[in-house]
Amino acid sequence: MLLFETNIFFLTVNLQYNITPTCSLCLQDGGKQKLEKAKITLNDCLACSGCITSAESVLITQQSHEEIYRVLRNNKQAGVAEQKVVVVSVSPQSRASLAARYGLSSSEAGRRLTAFFKGLGVHHVFDTSFSRTFSLLESQREFVERFHRKEQDKQALPMLASACPGWICYAEKTHGEFILPYVSSTRSPQQMMGSLVKGFFAGQQGLNPQQIYHVTVMPCYDKKLEASRPDFYLEEADTREVDCVITSGEVVKMLEEEKVLLSDVEPAPLDTMFSSVCGDELLGHAGSGSGGYLHHVFTHAARQLFGEEVKELTYKTLKNKDFQEVTLERDGVVVLRFAATYGFRNIQNLVQKLKRGKSPYHFVEVMACPSGCLNGGGQVKPLPEQNNKELLQQVEDLYKEERPLVPEEDQHVAELYQSWLQSVGEERARELLHTQYHAVDKATNGLLVKW
Repeated sequence: MLLFETNIFFLTVNLQYNITPTCSLCLQDGGKQKLEKAKITLNDCLACSGCITSAESVLITQQSHEEIYRVLRNNKQAGVAEQKVVVVSVSPQSRASLAARYGLSSSEAGRRLTAFFKGLGVHHVFDTSFSRTFSLLESQREFVERFHRKEQDKQALPMLASACPGWICYAEKTHGEFILPYVSSTRSPQQMMGSLVKGFFAGQQGLNPQQIYHVTVMPCYDKKLEASRPDFYLEEADTREVDCVITSGEVVKMLEEEKVLLSDVEPAPLDTMFSSVCGDELLGHAGSGSGGYLHHVFTHAARQLFGEEVKELTYKTLKNKDFQEVTLERDGVVVLRFAATYGFRNIQNLVQKLKRGKSPYHFVEVMACPSGCLNGGGQVKPLPEQNNKELLQQVEDLYKEERPLVPEEDQHVAELYQSWLQSVGEERARELLHTQYHAVDKATNGLLVKW
């Protein structure tokens, strides 16, 4: 007899799916009992790249491009007072993926996406490189603060990056209270943009946050899970900070449904309110295609803690290309040791070293996907004549073509720190820029599903 047990841990969310078991449970007398359908929610996902993260297997109705079309149709039929202001925030990884599919530069893809979405009835199109600047700045500050208290707090370091929701899901549901103190509290760029759009932007426009429908375009399905977290639900306004997440691949579906190629769309000027722009070009950040957290935290820490200006980082590949480290030495002694750890096999090795007290790192950029965010499960799939490796290299090249912006030199972000975040007070500002995590108690909150 085969008995499969899957722990699906429950968190409250409104999205529900029915999964029908494909086999029956064998009974002790040799008979069979047909199992009832198991009802689970989007937040129950363990980010295993299985059923929920496969668009072919499960229709995620409230997190799909079909829901965007529904909102846009309602806007055309509703009176002015009932209409939603529709905002789309596009990730640079998705732009690079779409640029590769349609033979464009990343900035060209951004301008044409702006025109495409606005042609459908979207009001504003922003770029999450802008909100990522907040994430990088807050990560830098958090690391320095943790480094200063490392002697008093043994769980201050290593600081583990928190931008990947697949990794966060795994950490909460498998290692809970042990691992979470190490995880950075800084919000991801998606949820930073959620704060900006439903907080600052809503206030500037004289809107209730519920009057805004905020969509993000992301490279992975796990971002749908992140947007659904209760931590990012505005109770007073009764709305999520990010209402809908679609993937790069779902944008291709929208283009196909509209019977248009992105390369044929006439480009439009970029929205500059929440986009890092120089002229008609979008700006990016130095470092990895997963946001450059290691790069920026390392250079900032070297300067702030040791007075060292690091112009170029030297990466040393360890067990495989998805496990690399960078070090800073003074007088022959390593004073900073950072790592980039991608893929669950490397993550598991990292966690086991931590549990044994053997981890030598001060900071780790952790991403669930092998090769990081540019290789996310929601990216555009290769054409029949392409292979994955060639396509990934093309996407990476397009991503790195963008001129990098130093976070500390972004004047628009600096102005928002002054005008917006200082005005709401220190405690509220921290809520807008940081988050918290929840260890799942398997004994009390675990739903045991057998099939």
